[in-house]
Amino acid sequence: KAPASSDWPMFRGDAAQTGLAAGSLGDEFEILWTAQAGGAVTSSPVVVDGLVYFGSDDQFIRCVKLADGVEVWKHETEDMIEAPPMVAGGVVYCGSNDFFLYALDARTGERKWRYETDDKIMGGAAAVQTKDGDTRIVFGSYDTHLYCLSTEGELVWRYPTANYVNGTPAIWENQAVFGGCDAILHVVDLNTGEASRQVELGAECHVAGSVALAGGVAYFGHYGNAFVAVDLSTGAPDWVYPHPNQPFFSSPAITDDVLVFGGRDKYIHCVTRGKGEKVWTYPTRRKVDASPVICGDKVVVGSGDGILYVLTLSDGELVWSYEIGRSIFSSPAVVDGRILVGANDKRLYCFGPKPAEEKR
Repeated sequence: KAPASSDWPMFRGDAAQTGLAAGSLGDEFEILWTAQAGGAVTSSPVVVDGLVYFGSDDQFIRCVKLADGVEVWKHETEDMIEAPPMVAGGVVYCGSNDFFLYALDARTGERKWRYETDDKIMGGAAAVQTKDGDTRIVFGSYDTHLYCLSTEGELVWRYPTANYVNGTPAIWENQAVFGGCDAILHVVDLNTGEASRQVELGAECHVAGSVALAGGVAYFGHYGNAFVAVDLSTGAPDWVYPHPNQPFFSSPAITDDVLVFGGRDKYIHCVTRGKGEKVWTYPTRRKVDASPVICGDKVVVGSGDGILYVLTLSDGELVWSYEIGRSIFSSPAVVDGRILVGANDKRLYCFGPKPAEEKR
């Protein structure tokens, strides 16, 4: 289910990592505003209560107004920020390459606490409710662990893997689901921090992106040059969408019928959800590591070629595009008909519908 139209509180929009936005999008857009950073914006923006949060390679987490892009606050960390922020309960949680997860007041940017891991944090965090009604913050680190913290920043548990944890964990029936660079799909009980299931994917099948969940099935790409669907109850693959020689880093956007994801083969791919059969592909000029968002009948995604694309969901036809000119590795947030995305030109962009009188 799509989130409330005015919020996009975490990477991919929701805890299941579906990349599905509420509402609909027009056919033509213009730049409403840009927010300037001091480094590339590969971090993916999130939006809550009319405020936009994003990180940058200049080491700052920023908060700007959705209405006009005016900066509300910025908070400095000790290394660049490639992770997407996550907002829950009036607090912004964001990892940095300085090994810390930061908890900041969403309104003021004041630091509540920070938690140190043993390596950089590239993925986003997820907020989960325990059966006792407590909130827990779950995230992965390049130190090969998945962490579960209290909202006070105390360690509840940490779960070991055999390699980097790069993506944002998806949440399904009180379990955290994520792929690791250890080529294993991990399903972890959120109460105990113990593995419910581990699915071995094959020697080269490192998972760098985030897993999307729907109907008890995990959908994700890997470095074994395939995109796959794995049944979480059995650990068996539902289907495999192979590529002859290119891996998949992008996370999918998912509806009842289809998945859309980017590829290192420079294409945007749409396949059926049930069988993984190709519906359409759309060519770009560089690899597509960013993750698409589906909003109504349209798909939004940026490419390493520096172009933001809006395509039709049904057949992959180009509706509109904008050439930023520097690579886009940030995944968009789509809120109230607006598209927010970062680029390597050190800016966060907000695109909105072009007024009717300006359309030709």
